[in-house]
Amino acid sequence: MSVIGYGLAVLGAGVGIGLAAFGAATGTARQPEVRSNLFQIFILGAAFVEALALIGFVLALIK
Repeated sequence: MSVIGYGLAVLGAGVGIGLAAFGAATGTARQPEVRSNLFQIFILGAAFVEALALIGFVLALIK
């Protein structure tokens, strides 16, 4: 049962990072001069999403 929980956590993280990367790429395409700011925001968002995936992994192993 914990494998299902971990799978859902990884699925959510993948979707979250994919949406963040899509937004950063779209923003860079529209305004290339703000690329460095968008990249910093993307890295911060990806770190938060990965942290949530790790929490889901730990919770899946605990139960």
